Amino acid sequence: EVWQIRLDLHLLNHDGNIVDAASIAGIVALCHFRRPDVSVQGEEVTVYTPEERDPVPLSIHHMPICVSFAFFQQGTYLLVDPSEREERVMDGVLVIAMNKHQEICTIQSSGGIMLVKDQVLRCSKITGVKVAEMTELIQKALENDQKARKEGGKFGFAESIPNQKITAFKMESAAVDTNNLEEQAEEIITKAEPPAEVFTNPILHTPGTAQIGEGIENSWGELEESEREEVVEEEDESEAAGFEDQKMETEETKSTMEKSKDEPIVLSDSEEEEVVILEPQEPPKRTR
Repeated sequence: EVWQIRLDLHLLNHDGNIVDAASIAGIVALCHFRRPDVSVQGEEVTVYTPEERDPVPLSIHHMPICVSFAFFQQGTYLLVDPSEREERVMDGVLVIAMNKHQEICTIQSSGGIMLVKDQVLRCSKITGVKVAEMTELIQKALENDQKARKEGGKFGFAESIPNQKITAFKMESAAVDTNNLEEQAEEIITKAEPPAEVFTNPILHTPGTAQIGEGIENSWGELEESEREEVVEEEDESEAAGFEDQKMETEETKSTMEKSKDEPIVLSDSEEEEVVILEPQEPPKRTR
């Protein structure tokens, strides 16, 4: 039985060095993937479902991981794992894919720079150290995931969800005592006041409009006695302040009017409006 496996990587966002991140994500996805188990008896091939047999992992012999190097000023400066801003100003990039056995899988160079032999050897040594560290991290993560699955604990995406945050949409389970609920409900009902008369049936005033709850007293905006006293005091103060302002305005207008009685009123030419009548020079010709 031949299996055809396709791996698609969808980039949602990145901050540079996307080749290295994509290579790690791809190899981890392949290591985590499980295919259905298959048995062959003669020419009969049986593919088992996950309920019948546990799926089996792929046969991955080594993990090729990419490491990117950015060069500046024609190779004078070397930078590992460049960010998105650093990639904008770099002269060229060198990508080396290697496994933990220091076997080079591929080398890719792009940009307008020429690298010498010593620079490539230096980058390959750095790649060997980085690949060994990342391979160890990947293997530990896969072991922890497999151990958590066997123990029935959290694994995968559920493990990365934060629990101690307000946006986690999760609450701890609380114990609720359900004993003697009927007796407690009866006590509450007997102590409660009887409900007021309410018309539950909708009342149709005009076609297209209806009202439910006719006869209920409106309780919106009701204030307590202390709040009512504060509101009354505030209204009295605002009325007194308005009366004083009005009194001051009337006194000012009286003083200005007394001053203006003795002074003559002079109109300037600018205040007069000019009226211009536009008339045609020749009478309009009549046309049929």
